[in-house]
Amino acid sequence: MRWSGSICALVTPFDASGALDVPALQNLLDWHQSAGTSGLVIAGSTGEAALLEDGEYEALLQQAAQHNAGRLPLIAGVGSPSTQKTIRAAAVAKQAGYQAVLAVTPYYVRPTQAGLKAHYVALADASALPVILYNVPGRTGSDLLPETVAELCTHDNIVGIKEARAEPDRMQALLALQADGFDVLSGDDGTGLRAMQAGARGIISVAANVVPEQFARMCRHALAQEFADAQAIDDQLRLLYDALGIESNPIPAKFLLAAAERCQNVLRLPLQGLAEPYRAAVLAAWVEAELA
Repeated sequence: MRWSGSICALVTPFDASGALDVPALQNLLDWHQSAGTSGLVIAGSTGEAALLEDGEYEALLQQAAQHNAGRLPLIAGVGSPSTQKTIRAAAVAKQAGYQAVLAVTPYYVRPTQAGLKAHYVALADASALPVILYNVPGRTGSDLLPETVAELCTHDNIVGIKEARAEPDRMQALLALQADGFDVLSGDDGTGLRAMQAGARGIISVAANVVPEQFARMCRHALAQEFADAQAIDDQLRLLYDALGIESNPIPAKFLLAAAERCQNVLRLPLQGLAEPYRAAVLAAWVEAELA
C-alpha cells in the first residue's frame, strides 16, 4: 500500500467528563471521508495518545475502525519509550483492522542511533502491520538521522517515514531513499508543500483537522504537479499553520474544532485550553483559511 496525499493526524475528542466522545469521533470520521482526506492517523501525538489509558487506547482504535468501515486507510499511532510496549500496541492495531502503524522515536529515554535502529527493527520484525517511522525531535528529544533511516528502509516491513524537521537538506537526504516500497511524508504543515514539490508523497497534517477539504485539495494539486494552484491554497493557509503552533498541539486545533462545533474543547491534563490572549488571532487565522 502506498501512502500519499493529505493524511490527517486526528484529534481525540473527549466529552465534558473527560471520556472518549464516540459520537464526535464518528462525526469527525464522516467529515474527513467526505472532505477528501487520504488517510487518518488515530492515537498519534495530536490525538493525545500519551495521555490515554491502555483500555482507552484500545477502545479508540476499535471505535474508529468500526465506524470507518474501510472507507479511509487508518494508521495507528504506537509510539512509546518502550520497545515492548510499542510492539504490544502494534498488535492491538492489527486486531482492530488498521493498515499500518506510525511509530514515533522513543521519547524521554533519548536512545542512540544504534538504539533507534534496534528499536525499529524489533518492531518491524514483530509487527503484522507495516511500520511508518516518525521523527519529531522537538517532542521526543531524539533525532532519527538519515543514515539510520537508510539502514532501516531496506527492511521489508518498514514502508515510510513522517519527517517533522523542516530543514530542506533533511528532506532532500530522505527523498534520496524514497522508493516504491518506502514513502517519504512531511510532518510539518508549514513546509509540507515545499517537501511535496521536492518529491515527498504527502503530508501527515495537523491543519487537516481544521480545514480538511482545503488541505486535501492542496495535496491533490501538488501530487498532480499543479504547483501554482497548490501554492495559492498554501498561501491562504499560512496564518493557520502559525496559529496551530501558538500553543502546544493539539490545544489550538481543539479550540477551533470546538468553535466549529465538531468536538468539545476538552483536553487531558497537563494540557489545558487555549489561553485567552491567543483566541482572537487563532479564530481570525481559521476564517482566512476557510476561504482557501
